[in-house]
Amino acid sequence: MSLLELKDVSKIYGPLKALDKVNLKVEEGEWVAIMGPSGSGKSTMMNIISCLDKPTEGQVLLDGVDIANESSKKLTEIRRDKIGLIFQQFHLVNYLTAVENVMVAQYYHSMPDEKEALAALERVGLKDRARHLPSQLSGGEQQRVCIARALINHPEIVLADEPTGNLDEANENIVLDIFRQLHEEGTTLIVVTHDPEVGEVAERTVVLNYGKISKEIINENFGKEINN
Repeated sequence: MSLLELKDVSKIYGPLKALDKVNLKVEEGEWVAIMGPSGSGKSTMMNIISCLDKPTEGQVLLDGVDIANESSKKLTEIRRDKIGLIFQQFHLVNYLTAVENVMVAQYYHSMPDEKEALAALERVGLKDRARHLPSQLSGGEQQRVCIARALINHPEIVLADEPTGNLDEANENIVLDIFRQLHEEGTTLIVVTHDPEVGEVAERTVVLNYGKISKEIINENFGKEINN
């Protein structure tokens, strides 16, 4: 049984079909990149997978359970317990330190634990920046805080929306190295990206066009480092 499966999933806004009968399976431990031009349905698919939105039609199976028709309260619980979200814009609380931003995710899940939060920051190479505010961190460091926050509750799936979109080359490679490590540890990764080079280091690339999957590619460069 696949960890995640979309069956004939559509999302309709009036005359617009943002997603049109999409079928997709993601296996446990797989690293999938979702690509496509602006307006192709990438963000809509990400919102549905992350339980931030519901499909108009179809099934979304997570661990074999259809979450498509769950209540907003239940979707919040699923997102809290099973999904780690990484955003392009970071969404850090500007008056909290790095470790406090990680602990916010713990607060909504169970109980804040500074020791665990510091260990999560150490994992992404930021333990020495734990007491800094977001304004005192570079863009790459803020993204790594976002990654630590996403990982703190040990999610089944990590969803990343353009995680390297605001980063320079050096920080992009740091983030991708973290993703490689997570994949080696068995974490399921779904990454939305516009960058072909980022897509190519995933295990599989799913290309969307006009709300439909136009092709899927098994990547020959999977696991290789990018040489810019």
